[in-house]
Amino acid sequence: MRPLALAWGCERERAVARSHEALREGVRLGLIVATTIWIWLAAVDAIVGEPFRTFTVLGGVALFTVLHYVFNVVYAVVIVWAIHGATREPSLTVAVAFGFFIVEFGFAMLTVLLSHLGLGELAWVRILGGNLIGAVVAFVLLFRTHPLAQELKAAQRQDED
Repeated sequence: MRPLALAWGCERERAVARSHEALREGVRLGLIVATTIWIWLAAVDAIVGEPFRTFTVLGGVALFTVLHYVFNVVYAVVIVWAIHGATREPSLTVAVAFGFFIVEFGFAMLTVLLSHLGLGELAWVRILGGNLIGAVVAFVLLFRTHPLAQELKAAQRQDED
């Protein structure tokens, strides 16, 4: 009975360590992506001669910035947690891809709405452009640093052999 308890305890400790790792990775990813998108929005607004226009339409610079960072960090933590889960349960990969598609579709709909509510035709460049850049940054960071990427590369090499 004792070895079983020890094994369960070790497995539980590993699960806790993985969750802390997912939290740390997700927060890091969320902060990087949020900063990238924030800079994109500020740059587009500055280039078109309307500094902080997007932020003003979306509630003001301070409120937008806080909510933007919170949402990006939460989203990134969930994504990293799901990717960690996908290493143990491959079917989660489909769920992650589907969830990503749904979020991107939501941003496309939000862009349509914002184009009519104050951002005009440049809503596509501002919102959807920033979202796509953020998605690319997230994908590159995850693909370059995450163990799941290494497993996918190894599987691809096996298929080629």
